[in-house]
Amino acid sequence: MAALSNDVKAFIVQALACFDTPSQVVEAVQKEFSITLTRQQAETHDPTKYSGRGLAKRWVALFEDTRKRFREETADIPIANRAYRLRALGRMAERAENMKNLALTAQLLEQAAKEVGDVYVNRQTKNENPHDNVVPIRVQVDVVDARKPDADA
Repeated sequence: MAALSNDVKAFIVQALACFDTPSQVVEAVQKEFSITLTRQQAETHDPTKYSGRGLAKRWVALFEDTRKRFREETADIPIANRAYRLRALGRMAERAENMKNLALTAQLLEQAAKEVGDVYVNRQTKNENPHDNVVPIRVQVDVVDARKPDADA
């Protein structure tokens, strides 16, 4: 296992904090620093994994700070914004319609309708009373006494 400089370690920790897979991190380190490392070596820099349990406190702190910022800053990513996605879908639908590709245009229009209709939003509603949605069922049971002989027999 090659000794890694602090710059490389910081790069690995931050990439893993941004939910990159160890395989993606290995490729990125190869491109950025021309260093070959294994997926297992990259995974040791992830404190959420068993193999990263011995990671130094400074790297754990960097990981946690990076992950917190990553989660909070999704609003800064254009594609995470509904208006951006709708504008892009509008441009694509217009281009598809100009190309006389009606099937693609219909798909894009359907995608936009789903986007506006909150199909891709994970919202769960909580009922104040869980019994509000319960439909009562009426069951009728005929009881037959096995001790009495049947009159027809």
